Amino acid sequence: MKMGLLVYMRNLLLALCLFLVLGFLYYSAWKLHLLRWEDSNSVVLSSDSVGRSIGSGRRERKSTSLVPLSSLPSHLAANLGTGKAKREPVAIPRPTIPKYDKLGFLLQLDSRLFSKPAPMFLDDSFRKWARIRDFVPPFGIKGQDNLIKAILSATKDYRLTPALDSLSCRRCVIVGNGGILANKSLGLKIDDYDIVIRLNSAPVKGFEKDVGGKTTMRITYPEGAIQKPEQYEKDSLFVLAGFKWQDFKWLKYIVYKEKVSASDGFWKSVATHVPREPHEIRILNPYFIQEAAFSFIGLPFNNGLMGRGNIPTLGSVAITMVLHNCDEVAVAGFGYDMSSPNAPLHYYENIKMSAIKESWTHNIQREKEFLRKLVKARVITDLTSGI
Repeated sequence: MKMGLLVYMRNLLLALCLFLVLGFLYYSAWKLHLLRWEDSNSVVLSSDSVGRSIGSGRRERKSTSLVPLSSLPSHLAANLGTGKAKREPVAIPRPTIPKYDKLGFLLQLDSRLFSKPAPMFLDDSFRKWARIRDFVPPFGIKGQDNLIKAILSATKDYRLTPALDSLSCRRCVIVGNGGILANKSLGLKIDDYDIVIRLNSAPVKGFEKDVGGKTTMRITYPEGAIQKPEQYEKDSLFVLAGFKWQDFKWLKYIVYKEKVSASDGFWKSVATHVPREPHEIRILNPYFIQEAAFSFIGLPFNNGLMGRGNIPTLGSVAITMVLHNCDEVAVAGFGYDMSSPNAPLHYYENIKMSAIKESWTHNIQREKEFLRKLVKARVITDLTSGI
């Protein structure tokens, strides 16, 4: 009997040791993933480095300290010095330029802001991301844990398609809704990009010549979503940008095909049905809203709460997202020309530019200056030359 007890205890100890080893390996892998994401999104608002572009919107990293080129990825090292990867350090002087100008615009584009990818969409480890955990919407997920968990348990997919994820070089274009797109015949050029991002309810059918017919993802919020199911294009991801807690509640209704309540605090009517299966629905990582507002555009922090003039437009948020996840970035249909009050505001309707009113939530002028810096630095390419 004693022998049997000893064998049992030995087996129990072996099982316990195996469990501890596996647990340690799992924990280490998770910590490595988390630290890599955290490091990639550490906002270093300094003038230590400048992001430039290669060709049409592709970014080149320029280090301002002693960095061995051999430690850089080959496609980055090839664009420094003579174009050949060298092993000796390259000394580049540190500029003594302030971070922002008097109006709060980012003066220098620090390449480290875009150096590593941040996840486009929330996945089932969202509660572990310190960058968004302590902020309420739109700058984080505080208070939304249960809703997000319920949504993700149904959607299950958290990335792009396998084909897009496997690309060694992603070419992305964000199609804005500006009237400047009309009669430009950019449809074929837009469709040539790997990833085509559209915003809110901007239609495609009937406008293919100017805006293309391809849609990889449509980013929106409840009030901006297409309300007629037949107007949705096929084979695209539906991506929620959560600007308030009601938005996550609305998405849960959509995912579970429940009745949408009109009394949930929306400021105008919202879509009650989205013709997408759960695996075609994503939640935009709110870090990009936070980063666009406070790190790039320099909007008022307001203790991390939504306030007057501190919410970036969806276009700027989408640009921030692709700067972290694409190798070449282009935009089309961006830029409001207030000097032409009779020009069309949008490419798909007859509303004039003069209809724009001062926005309580956005600072259009500050965003425009930020986008101009991106274009001037050739970080992005403006296909319609409206910025």
